[in-house]
Amino acid sequence: MLNTLRRIIQAVNDARDLDQALDIIVHQVREAMAADVCSVYLTDEVLQQHVLMATDGLDPDSVGNVRIGFEHGLVSIVANRAEPLSLDSAPNHPAYHYFPETAEEQFFGFLGVPILHQRKVLGVLVVQQVRAQRFDEDQENFLVTIAAQLASAMAHAETSGEIEKLLGQHEVTDSRPLQGLPGAPGVAIGTAVAIYPSTELEKVPDRPIEDSDIEIDAFHQALNSVKQDITKLSNRLKDVLPDEERALFDAYLLMLDSHSLRGVTAARIIDGNWAPGALRRTIDEQIQNFAEMDDPYMRERAEDLKELARRILHYLMQDVQREIDYPQNTVLVGDELTAAQLAEVPRDRLAGVVSATGSRTSHVAILARALDIPAVMGAVSIPLGRIGGQILIADGYSGNVYISPSKQIKQEYQRLAKEEETLVAELLNLRDDPSITSDGKVIPLNVNTGLLSDITPSLNSGADGIGLYRTEFPFMTRQRFPGEEEQLRIYRQALKAFAPKSVTLRTLDVGGDKSLPYFPIVEDNPFLGWRGIRITLDHPELFLVQVRAMIRSAVDLDNLQILLPMVSQMSEIHESLALIKRAFDELKEEGHNVNMPKVGVMIEVPSAVYQAERMAKLVDFISIGTNDLTQYLLAVDRNNAQVASLYDALHPAVIQAVQQTVVAAHAAKKPASVCGEMAGDPAAVVLLVGMGIDSLSMSASSLNRVKWVIRNLSSERARQYLDEALDMEDAVEIRDFLNTKLENAGMGGLVRAGR
Repeated sequence: MLNTLRRIIQAVNDARDLDQALDIIVHQVREAMAADVCSVYLTDEVLQQHVLMATDGLDPDSVGNVRIGFEHGLVSIVANRAEPLSLDSAPNHPAYHYFPETAEEQFFGFLGVPILHQRKVLGVLVVQQVRAQRFDEDQENFLVTIAAQLASAMAHAETSGEIEKLLGQHEVTDSRPLQGLPGAPGVAIGTAVAIYPSTELEKVPDRPIEDSDIEIDAFHQALNSVKQDITKLSNRLKDVLPDEERALFDAYLLMLDSHSLRGVTAARIIDGNWAPGALRRTIDEQIQNFAEMDDPYMRERAEDLKELARRILHYLMQDVQREIDYPQNTVLVGDELTAAQLAEVPRDRLAGVVSATGSRTSHVAILARALDIPAVMGAVSIPLGRIGGQILIADGYSGNVYISPSKQIKQEYQRLAKEEETLVAELLNLRDDPSITSDGKVIPLNVNTGLLSDITPSLNSGADGIGLYRTEFPFMTRQRFPGEEEQLRIYRQALKAFAPKSVTLRTLDVGGDKSLPYFPIVEDNPFLGWRGIRITLDHPELFLVQVRAMIRSAVDLDNLQILLPMVSQMSEIHESLALIKRAFDELKEEGHNVNMPKVGVMIEVPSAVYQAERMAKLVDFISIGTNDLTQYLLAVDRNNAQVASLYDALHPAVIQAVQQTVVAAHAAKKPASVCGEMAGDPAAVVLLVGMGIDSLSMSASSLNRVKWVIRNLSSERARQYLDEALDMEDAVEIRDFLNTKLENAGMGGLVRAGR
């Protein structure tokens, strides 16, 4: 049964579309379970019906015509209860409903299981048999497993429009958005440009072409290159492998010359698809044919075909130069976008970002906010293969993404975008105003940065200093570790530009989701692994070079602060301070006119929260990194779209941890700041003011938004809101509460689209 299960799952994964996947399911499940009928019903939320969309055993003409209302029939019981239903005599059940179109009166044994994706019922998978006998427990578990696998395919199909087309209601659901997570505030309206991994065939999109001859020539060149590689490999192993083993290479060469690969792909190119897309479709079809074979040996040949396809794709993407055309108002869409991919788009053409993975604190989202570009993260079901060139609306406040929106939706968002432009222009008037509450509490607002190109925008934003300078960026953009003089020049520019305002340089913080190309770190669980201060203390030669450059950069400026990341125990502070003192003493001995900088620690792991007062006594200031602190407290990988919706810095546990840290710092008579993305969240700022935070650091684009909140809030009122929020049970309730307070104060444009 396990081998059968694997075979069916593989066949579903390799299906070219949902329609084919459903046909595979009903045919192969019926055969595997020795059932008389297998059927799949899709849930139509608009018409409140479950629609028969695939069957093996019922009348084929009933497909698409049998529709069961949500309150009728056994299928609806399965869907409403969201649990399996097994019966030995279905016609005797009071909820049984007979549909003459199916000719199913002769079937008694019934087993239905829900197709669930993230708590939502997408459909029902049913098997039936003539015998008046229940399906056994093993069969039920088998069907539940198949339904779970089918749920993933259906979830993707739902957002790509496949389900709507199958149900015949794509016009009805034109205005329904795809749901993601808020990434960066704002509204983006533009043309989708899909970015995909060039080495992953299954993610290559279809793309129309103008000249099929060029594409066919590129395809044939790629085939010939692969043939040469295979021949060289075979000859190289001639004296190592016996002839029967080397026969595999001959099989590869036959595949490359076969009409089913060469001829069929060329035909698809002539029909208007570019070579990589045509290749993907051909390989999908061939793999499906292999997967349906009974012979295990033949089914395994699908892996050989995949390997050949990867080699062909490599040459296609290498030899054929395909410059991406970024239209005006580009909305960049990808499965896992990188900072480099954002940087490739001309700044004046990038209107928005939509990522299938990540959350508000992913690096792409942070960069989007720094660039003041709306972003939606965690849009897990974005149809990358078919979205290129379509009009998109990305709402960075709600996380909604509209694909080819209706005229009404587009007009409404155009209106909201204009209102937002007005609001942003009004907020610019606050640039030179002090960040002070209505009752006189001054809360300096600093910026987070890491790029020299951000220095001028940061200065123009009216920032009171740099609260977090991410020094890892110069390390990430080189092919080796930067030396002391290189680092000195970079840090000096930042300190000099902001002098006499303070600049906080964080020591190298790599690991987790930040890697260096020349210093790879491969771990099963990188976020709980070798990262931050752990790496630099294990490599004091790197730490000392960086600290020396930092201290030297502040000569005659005296505005440097050093911040230690990922500190989890007291010994790390003692070791770091000793190394900093050593670097300082060395520089003095060398004749440099340096001063000892202030040193702080980042509180971003739970153990540091509980030792915050002890830590504060050793250093000059505390900085709370709410991004990682939230991730660790909630046990949520913020880059995992499956759980990213659970990631929210307004969770009661996070609020209490931040408050406890502020209290601890003040008990040690040291200032406390927040440098995580919580500092740039207008709703969260209300609570931070209530805690008595001493300063905040955020992206430059968030500064005036936060200043607007602070200037319209008293410390006393903020403490009142904090007390009320701490009595609430979850982040959703707290965020709704704070958003309502901002709305009532006339600042609703900070938390939703519009003014």
